[in-house]
Amino acid sequence: MPTSASFGKTTDGTEVQLFTLANANGVKATITNYGGILTSLLVPDKDGKLGDVILGFDNVSGYQSPAFLKAGPYFGALIGRYGNRIKGGKFTLDGKEYTLAKNNGPNSLHGGLKGFDKVVWTAEPGAAADGQSLKLSYVSKDGEEGYPGTLNVAVVYTLTNDNALRIDYTATTDKATPINLTNHAYFNLNHGAGKDVLGHEVTLPADRYTVVDATLIPTGELRPVKGTPFDFTTPHAIGERIAQVPGGYDHNWVLNGTGAAHAAATVYEPTTGRTLEVTTDEPGIQFYTGNFLDGTLTGKGGTVYGKHAGFCLETQHFPDSPNQPKFPSTILKPGETYHTVSTYKFGVRK
Repeated sequence: MPTSASFGKTTDGTEVQLFTLANANGVKATITNYGGILTSLLVPDKDGKLGDVILGFDNVSGYQSPAFLKAGPYFGALIGRYGNRIKGGKFTLDGKEYTLAKNNGPNSLHGGLKGFDKVVWTAEPGAAADGQSLKLSYVSKDGEEGYPGTLNVAVVYTLTNDNALRIDYTATTDKATPINLTNHAYFNLNHGAGKDVLGHEVTLPADRYTVVDATLIPTGELRPVKGTPFDFTTPHAIGERIAQVPGGYDHNWVLNGTGAAHAAATVYEPTTGRTLEVTTDEPGIQFYTGNFLDGTLTGKGGTVYGKHAGFCLETQHFPDSPNQPKFPSTILKPGETYHTVSTYKFGVRK
């Protein structure tokens, strides 16, 4: 079974825990029930040496500091009720307009002012046949952050015996509501060295991406990546063409796979030999390269998080889907069950 220890107290005095999932290979994942945050992930390099490949903090206060809240990087957190942006902080559903907090310029981002990343979840450690698990549950009340319906959410993290972290999301509602859950982990497969991620080689099996406006809201166009710096259908180093993308990568790619688990991303870090393979049943993935990190945050072990200190691979439905009828629907209705699974599997290339 996973072990647990205190992770400190939230600003309102609630004691929160840190749970450690481990497997026989020495791989360890630590997750706190504050925000469902994945705080560390120890995986081996090509020499078998374990290293932490996740950006984060040593205790809960780091995730609540004024500097962190101002920067808003969402390190490692579970994101909901709606991951990514909703244009103008509003959407219309069944003829009624709903208004959300505008917490990202003119738009609503990652669930609002107090999204799922800032609530305390109910935690149940467990063990499955393929590894240790942690089930996190939360009830999002009708009207919370402007969203309709009482939403019952359960997220299960499982650390498998083959060095994969599987995230299994389930939800039900009593009123129709948009939902788009994801995890906002920042990876750096050479993290301990305090290096940026520009040398990581990324493959994204996606022939198109969602073009965005100046406030990062999709225009509706699904543009082919061919011949552009967005083409990761073959491996490219993150830094190879990033200068050609104003502001850096922070876009949603339209994955080629459909239905059950399909490839979403592959990452290789040449120095350590570490690899990361992402699979999902979601239609999109947000690839973000830590463009807004600016050295104002100091994390675990005194590591300063500068620009491009980590990258995110957020499996998801497309941004602003509630306002884009041509995009795959994100509306969950009473009687339906939302269920999605994403897996982050680690390995080495020697």
